[in-house]
Formats: sequence, C-alpha cells, structure tokens
Amino acid sequence: MTDVLRFEELTVDFTVGGTTQRAVDGVSFGVRPGEVLAVVGESGSGKSVTALAALGLLPSNARAGGRISFGGADVLAMSRAELTALRGRRIAMIFQDPSGALDPVFTIGAQLVEMIRTHQPSLSRSAARERAIELLRMVEIPGNRLKYYPHQLSGGQCQRVMIAIALACDPELLIADEPTTALDVTVQQEVLDVLLAMRSKISGAIMIITHDMGVVADVADRVVVMRKGSVVETAEVHELFDHPTQEYTRTLLDAVPRGGARESDPVADQEVPALRIDELVVEYRGRRGRTVRAVEEVSLGLNPGEIVGLVGESGSGKSTIGKAVLGLAPITSGEVHVAGQALTSASASDLRKTRARIGVVFQNPAGSLNPRGTIGQSVGEPLAVHRGVRGAELRRRVEELLDSVELPGAWAGRYPHELSGGQRQRVSIARAISLDPGLLIADEPTSALDVSVQATVLELLRSLQDRLHFACLFISHDLAVVDQVCDRVAVMSQGRLVEQGDRESVLRDPQDPYTVRLLEAAPVPDPREQSRRRGLRLAG
Repeated sequence: MTDVLRFEELTVDFTVGGTTQRAVDGVSFGVRPGEVLAVVGESGSGKSVTALAALGLLPSNARAGGRISFGGADVLAMSRAELTALRGRRIAMIFQDPSGALDPVFTIGAQLVEMIRTHQPSLSRSAARERAIELLRMVEIPGNRLKYYPHQLSGGQCQRVMIAIALACDPELLIADEPTTALDVTVQQEVLDVLLAMRSKISGAIMIITHDMGVVADVADRVVVMRKGSVVETAEVHELFDHPTQEYTRTLLDAVPRGGARESDPVADQEVPALRIDELVVEYRGRRGRTVRAVEEVSLGLNPGEIVGLVGESGSGKSTIGKAVLGLAPITSGEVHVAGQALTSASASDLRKTRARIGVVFQNPAGSLNPRGTIGQSVGEPLAVHRGVRGAELRRRVEELLDSVELPGAWAGRYPHELSGGQRQRVSIARAISLDPGLLIADEPTSALDVSVQATVLELLRSLQDRLHFACLFISHDLAVVDQVCDRVAVMSQGRLVEQGDRESVLRDPQDPYTVRLLEAAPVPDPREQSRRRGLRLAG
C-alpha cells in the first residue's frame, strides 16, 4: 500500500543569530490511505515542525533536507506555484488556535467562499456560497451563520469552521495540529466526532498532532512518538498503549492523569473560610441593552488548605466566578468573603489588603507575563508594590521564589520568550505565591501544556499547597486533572451550580445528568474503552 504522505530522513535546521540548531533529525514515517495517524511528543519534539515542512510552511530561517513524498513528488523540491496548488486542495491543515487562524475582519462565509473560489475558480459566487452552506452543515453549524464573524462564535464553533475550510476541496490528507487543545471535554468530543465523520466522507487520511493521549486513544489507528527531533517509536494504537517498547513512551503514558491519583485528606472545619461565596449573581449588559446573567445565585466555600475544583463547559460561569473574586467581574448581588472580609462592603484600604492575600495563575502564561520585563521583574513586582521590598532584599526574595518553583535563581534576568511553556507557568506560580496568599485562583493552569509538563506543574502546585497551606480554587475543564489534584468538586452549567461534594462522590457517583454527560465526554487513555464509548454514542 502506497503511503499518502511519506517522510524520508527529514531534517530541519533553524539558524538564529548565526547559530544553527537542529529541530528535526532524520525523521522517517508514512501516513497510509484512510488512516488516522497520531504524532505525539512534548513541546520541542519536532512534531509541528515536521507537519509544517509537509506544506512548505517553514519560516525563512529554516533549512530542510531529506525527502517528503506526496503523490510521487518531493514537496521539498516544489516551486512556490506548485506549493500553492498543493495547499488546501490536496493537503489541508487545521491549526491549534482557530480564533487566530480565522481573519477577524471577515465573516466566516466570506472566508469559506474565498477558499472555495481560490481552488475552484470556475464556480460562480452563488455556487460557492451554496457549497459554503453545505460545508457548514457538514460540521453541524447552521447555514445562516455565514454572516457571523469569528468573535461571534465559541472556540468549538470556530474550530468547526476551520474544519469546514480545510475540507472545502476534498483533500487527500488532513493535518490537524492540536485541534482540541483548551476545548471543553464535550466540545472536544464533538470536534473529534466531526473529524472522524469527515474522514469517511472524503475517504482521506488524517495526521493529528496532539499531546493528549486520551485523544490518541479515541481516534488514532497508529501512533508516532517523537522526542528531541527524532522518532523513538511507531506502533498500532492498541499495541502502543498495551506494550510500549521505549522508556520515553512509557513516561508519556505514565504522565497522563487517570483519576484517583490523590487521596482526599479530611479538612477540618475552620471558623474563617479562605473563601465564602453566598448567592452570587453576576450580570453583564448585552447587545441592545439586554442583560445577560452569567452567574445565577451560586454559593460555594473553601477552607484553608483545601483545593476545590470548579468544572463546566465554556459559558458555564466558572471563570466568571474566579473573576468576581478577583474584582474583575461585577458583583450584581450576593456576597464574596475572602478570609472573612466582604468584598462589596470593604473600604479601599481593606480591599487592597484583601486582594494582596489572593494569588492567581492564568491559563496562558505567555499572555499573563510582561514580554518586555524579565521574569525577575514579574515575580518581584507584587513584593515591590504591596510590601515595598527593594534592592538586594528584593533580588534575594525573587531568587528564593524561583527556587521554590524549581527554576534557577540566575534566570531572573531572562525574558518570558526565552522559556518553555511549562517554565513560564512556573514563573506565574512563583509570582502568584510571592505574597504568601491565603487563596490561590488557578484558571485552567495546565490546559495548554504537554502531558509530561502538565504532570510536573501539577506536582509542583500540590507540593507548594501542602507546604504553604493556601486554599485553591482550581478552575478546569479537564476532569482527570481535577480528579488528580482536588479535594472537592463543584460543577457549573449555564451559570448555575448543579452539583458539589467531595471528589469521590461527584466523580464516581454523580447525581446530576449534566455531570454524568461531562464524565462520559472526557477521553481516557484507553483505546478499547474509547472505542466502546464511541460505539454507544453512535448506537444511541
């Protein structure tokens, strides 16, 4: 059987500032007709660079060697015109961030029509529009959304639009680069279902690049494992999960949260909770003066030393609650108490002191750190602003904080772009704990990280929490991660708190139908279980 796409001894070198670094080193593997091939590995393993090379999308400072065979031709030897004809029509790509890949100033209909007419110029505009409507319906988006702009769609809907654009010309190969990263489990399941349904309709192959081994177990036929620019193992999916031959593959699989990893320690009742939320209501002014209620009479409490997971889909209100505690969302009614202090009635002085007791770790460390400041300046800023620490004492405290998150103190002079994603998140954690907070708000702190990096960040967070005894509101859509780190779980749906209790009760014996649906949608790193679940969904 001839491979649809084949890499033969592919090498990719990058030259920066006169220094050459090899990102891909002698990679060889093929994608077979009709299969889903998963390429997995940590950040820096070379998996995305390999995929970009297949489309001739490497940056100008990259130099590729070896051979990439597609349709009997070498992609690396193609002219610009040949590559233009290849992209989109015969090989299509779905990028990780659909909001960034879609043009914000054009409607999704205009972008679909442009793609169709670029590769099929003989089609009239009306025929292209009908094809665009057909494609949207294929990915389960109503045709009347043609006039919508990307910002009017959810993340999952934007990703469906990207799939529709990618499938516009019935490509022979679809490359999906982290297509479900940071999506809620139910939305992720829907996107994967759409991808697999499209494979049967176009009779094409799919190469999916991911760090989520649950996704691999759900959709892949074969798996290629990459590390430091090289292929370390290739196997059929069941064989890989059952009998990995390489230590690195076993490390990747061991790093996947599987549930039940954390024993719940009884938390003694405290006179003053670290956080108490009473009947919280948050409303926003919507379009045409309409009021949108994002949080509906939610009550929740955290004791010192306790980690509570707040879970739910996008739009459920979970992040809004975190923002309300931080003073970043309006409190319409109800009350929020931090260490006994009511936020709505506090004086400016008391509010400043109270907020100094709250640390926060955001989802995207690259976006939450100042790119123009060193990591030492980012970590030390709270100490300088709230405690007036200066000079040698500030430098000493910054080094101690970096050491506490297992980063060298000498790195204080580095900038965020010089660090990996996991290292940047460690810096964010160091900044969050710099004032010895009684409460930490962690909003999706590991959703964009590779599984092994995620595991180390979670272990770091747990060890710091055990040592410093802060309470943590852990906001996440990843139920396996919540199961691993949290003592209690609260489930949000459409602004309401539908279920809460200790971790074992909520995740092992859920009472609300919505919680049951969330748990059933969460992928597990077991291809046989994922196949059983998919069969039940299709039968139902």
